Amino acid sequence: MNEQSVTVYVVSDSAGDTGELAVRAAAAQFHPMSVHIRRAAFIQTRESIDAVVRAAKADSSIVLYTLVLPFLRDYMVEQAKLIELTVIDLLGPLIGSLEEKLGRESRHEPGLNHALNADYFRKVEAVEFAVRYDDARDVTGILKADIVLVGVSRTSKTPLSMVLAHKTFKVANVPLIPELIPPKELYDAPAHKVVGLTINPDALNAIRKERLKALGLPDTAPYATSDRIRRELDHARQVMDRIGCLVIDVSNKAVEETASLILERFQK
Repeated sequence: MNEQSVTVYVVSDSAGDTGELAVRAAAAQFHPMSVHIRRAAFIQTRESIDAVVRAAKADSSIVLYTLVLPFLRDYMVEQAKLIELTVIDLLGPLIGSLEEKLGRESRHEPGLNHALNADYFRKVEAVEFAVRYDDARDVTGILKADIVLVGVSRTSKTPLSMVLAHKTFKVANVPLIPELIPPKELYDAPAHKVVGLTINPDALNAIRKERLKALGLPDTAPYATSDRIRRELDHARQVMDRIGCLVIDVSNKAVEETASLILERFQK
């Protein structure tokens, strides 16, 4: 491991999603990405903690843990002190403070955040919907969707659909291409359900060139030329104007940032 990077072990007696999200949020502050994550999930024994602690010490790593079982939390602290390992308890202090304020102990049950409740099934259904109606594979999804995303290629329609799906919204997305007539369903859908995604031509040019390089293709292909991009964006704007939908400029925006703008509108 070089001096510009560090590994963080995420240790949990459940799936470890909470810990990994916290690490990724912190790691985003260091660009280029210099934080590597290793997840140790469903830890149930002291022996499993021993193995993680040894590996982290050998790598000069940090350990972040979301252990809700007290005996595992205590053991982690003990072992970390013995070998002088940097460990971070993400949930312990918060749980302790809540216990003090509420006047009762927590349930000490791992995985409650992933309980199979109604919200969980709605989320699964929404993700399946986004996959099925991605990229206008089946245009009937446009009229069934809670949200319809439209835009040219590489405006993050698919990843945005997934982020919104995890918020239980059923999302369909439709690519806008000058050579193809938009499906009739797009104009039949209520305008308030449609969100247009646009982007700065130069930003899109850079994104498409990187995409071509990743595919092993020359970045001089028509897909990434300035003329082609401007033609696509002009066509997309005409379609969005005809629909009368909300339009969001995704230039220099993370997918999560765009999603928050959409959620703010639809959750109202």
